[in-house]
Amino acid sequence: MNRSKTLFITGASSGFGHALAKAALAAGHRVIGTVRNETDLQNFQALSPDNAYAVLLDVTDFQRIDSVVAEVDATHGPVDVLVNNAGYGHEGIFEESPLDDMRRQFDVNVFGTVAMTKAFLPYFRQRRAGHILNITSMGGTITMPGIAYYCGSKFALEGISDTLSKELKPFNIFVTAVAPGSFRTDWAGRSMQRTARSIADYDASFDPIRKAREEKSGKQLGDPQKAAQALLQIIASPTPPAHLLLGSDALSLVRDKLQRALDEIDQWQALTRSTDH
Repeated sequence: MNRSKTLFITGASSGFGHALAKAALAAGHRVIGTVRNETDLQNFQALSPDNAYAVLLDVTDFQRIDSVVAEVDATHGPVDVLVNNAGYGHEGIFEESPLDDMRRQFDVNVFGTVAMTKAFLPYFRQRRAGHILNITSMGGTITMPGIAYYCGSKFALEGISDTLSKELKPFNIFVTAVAPGSFRTDWAGRSMQRTARSIADYDASFDPIRKAREEKSGKQLGDPQKAAQALLQIIASPTPPAHLLLGSDALSLVRDKLQRALDEIDQWQALTRSTDH
């Protein structure tokens, strides 16, 4: 029996965050979750009157994060695991999507995660203990037309997570970037932000992709409950990985991408080597 831990999960009212919160509570852990409205707050706390605590917080409210985390530490004691799950998908052709859409995407997916992590690090470092799970995506390694801003945000998060895992290793703090494939969450449905189409040139290549993604929503391969169980295993591990793929689609697509990258490196290695002194 693993000892019970205290988890702090952002975006705990839906998707992976919600599934993980329920699984963690069922396994005897304590969960503090961020939600963005009063209804979600009531619903979250109802999951377990003794062990579920909701905090009203938008991860882009950067001015408030430090005080919220200080208050959580003072009220609930040490947090063992920070799960940066809050995030959403932006879909839109790069040329058609305004810069503001990208700013918003990065504010939530990258800056929100970074700000939350920064707020927790002093506590983790002081105790020489802690585990940070950053929910990224297979879109942090592979790409598809129409999600440039989303992939960009997840590539950024992958790079930050990997660097951070090296910086924090001396303090016994682990960082795991968790990269799911397609799961039955609201990602492609309710929470997806879609930029309106405006350039006819992209109709033939992109319209079928957008349509397929909408139709697949709710029928994806991945089961969020099973993902939650996998995350609990990662949290219980004394040597968690720096990177974990979830889903057989993520596995095959990422493997394929890495193999093609290696092939291309080999193909051009003479030119690559030609620039040395």
